[in-house]
Amino acid sequence: MKAERPVIIAARRTAIGRQGGIHARRKLDVLTAPVIQAVLSDAKLAAGRIDALILGNAAGGGGNPARLIALSAGLPVSMPAQTLDTQCASGLDAIVMAARLIETGAAEIVLAGGAESPSTAPWRVRRPANPYHDIPQFFSQADFAPGPDGETSMIEAAENIARDHNINRDRQDHYALESHQRAVKAMTGGAIDDEITATGNGANENCDEGPRASITSALLARIPPLLGENRTVTAGNSCQINDGACVTLIVSKKIWRGMGTPPGLAFIAAASAGIEPRILGLAAVSAARKLEKQTGFAACDAEAIELNEAFAAQTLATLDLLSVPLERSNIMGGALAFGHPYGASGALLVTRLFTRLTRQEGTIGTTGVALIAGAGGIGTAAQFQRV
Repeated sequence: MKAERPVIIAARRTAIGRQGGIHARRKLDVLTAPVIQAVLSDAKLAAGRIDALILGNAAGGGGNPARLIALSAGLPVSMPAQTLDTQCASGLDAIVMAARLIETGAAEIVLAGGAESPSTAPWRVRRPANPYHDIPQFFSQADFAPGPDGETSMIEAAENIARDHNINRDRQDHYALESHQRAVKAMTGGAIDDEITATGNGANENCDEGPRASITSALLARIPPLLGENRTVTAGNSCQINDGACVTLIVSKKIWRGMGTPPGLAFIAAASAGIEPRILGLAAVSAARKLEKQTGFAACDAEAIELNEAFAAQTLATLDLLSVPLERSNIMGGALAFGHPYGASGALLVTRLFTRLTRQEGTIGTTGVALIAGAGGIGTAAQFQRV
């Protein structure tokens, strides 16, 4: 079969809620189904035309939640649905996988994205060696590497990066403040209104909970380090744990032409690569360099850059190492402000690129890149172009 260039023609998300916040009682299928329906409505496509659904999810209870979500959204019972778990990179990897299905001719229309609901996710309990005598223990993070590195927490990895790359507390706090300021400006100015799908009746349920206009440098400076004195990573320069869902609709170039060539993002290329788990947050650097080696495209050359801001230290080191200009990266704020709904975050980056490159009047430039690092030290970089 002749390879087809995939095109994203619609992208939607829920409002991003804090854990225990606006989506506290919404399970994954209830959270995500309205987003799928909104994407189909935007594209004016019937559910029966969809070839597949691929969704990322990192903290759920297993059981292929993509299938449950598909049925809840009214998609055909005969349609395949697949759940992908590459931790924080899951949502972006799901989009890349969908695009490659279309490139090979195995599909023409695919829904792809991610969903996460830490508020309703099952608790994780370790099975004791002797279940008849020992007490089970709760845990929040699986082992992502063998030996001592398997126990490196996300916060410890961020501290390692800050120390290795001389990124001090002041610089981290300043970046976090700027992320909130950019996000608040985008929200109050209506720049991201078209991204959000209503999931509830109250206005507060359809508005991002994370960005705060009240954040100041003085407030950030008063927050104690998470790992003790002489450390630099704080709750203020780290992302929150969040609920949210995000879905894109990807079609072949043939289908796109048949629809009258609506504004869209063409998938160009992507690469995934790993890095030492002790500095897992820099995995996006490895992925971006691999992408550049394969295609000649450097992340710093894109007009629109979206990078997942799990920690300010990680974000700043990634931007420095890739020579990415701040004025082109996360110009409407990032995860430090909006939050990080794990499996959905990579898809959120693509949705933001869709907004920046197709929804906004007077858009400057045509190329975009999404960058994300995941737990365990695997990152993904994906290149897109406005069509």
